Amino acid sequence: MSQTFKTPSYKTIAYASKRIIAVMTMIFVSACSAESNTTVKSAIVETPAVIKAAESPSVIFETSAGDFTVTLNAEEAPLTVANFLQYVENGFYNGTIFHRVIGTFMIQGGGFTQDMTKKSTRAPIINEADNGLTNHVGSIAMARTNAPHSATSQFFINVADNRSLNHRGKNSRGWGYAVFGEVTEGMPIIEVIKSVPTGMMAGHRNVPLEPVIIERVYLTLTD
Repeated sequence: MSQTFKTPSYKTIAYASKRIIAVMTMIFVSACSAESNTTVKSAIVETPAVIKAAESPSVIFETSAGDFTVTLNAEEAPLTVANFLQYVENGFYNGTIFHRVIGTFMIQGGGFTQDMTKKSTRAPIINEADNGLTNHVGSIAMARTNAPHSATSQFFINVADNRSLNHRGKNSRGWGYAVFGEVTEGMPIIEVIKSVPTGMMAGHRNVPLEPVIIERVYLTLTD
């Protein structure tokens, strides 16, 4: 079966270029910090992926609970999609788990192994929550700390319409959580995952008592 590759639209490339300029500005500002070398290294790895992300491809999650597909929105979240795809291409998510499950809220994964060991990541990325995409049922967004621009590898899938997570303003309380895609196949699997029993483990709450393993995540291309 042959595969064809579409040329990215001018609008997508222009939007991505603006975001790349923002990244370079962020790198310049960080140049005097102890982490500047890490930030530059991350940006060099991620920038080419913006172009590859321009097609808004889909990725398949193979999990111990079943498979589901997420379609990524590179038009509105180019840097976030590029960052996510780089982790996918590196096999980073393979063998990780959904380590935080709240059935009325969201399911979170992409950062811990089965024994609750936190994986090392690349540098954080710019928060693109101001892109107009919303945290509704089935959408996927980047998890982060209280610092707006702190997302690395972890993501969550909304299992409720979480309007409180949407962008409200460019400040620490209003930045929101960047949505970068949506589950387009396999929502029944998400329903299964959100319903698993949870408890405390390694100092973390809401951890599935039986690991929900992300066995493999990979890019799928349409003909």
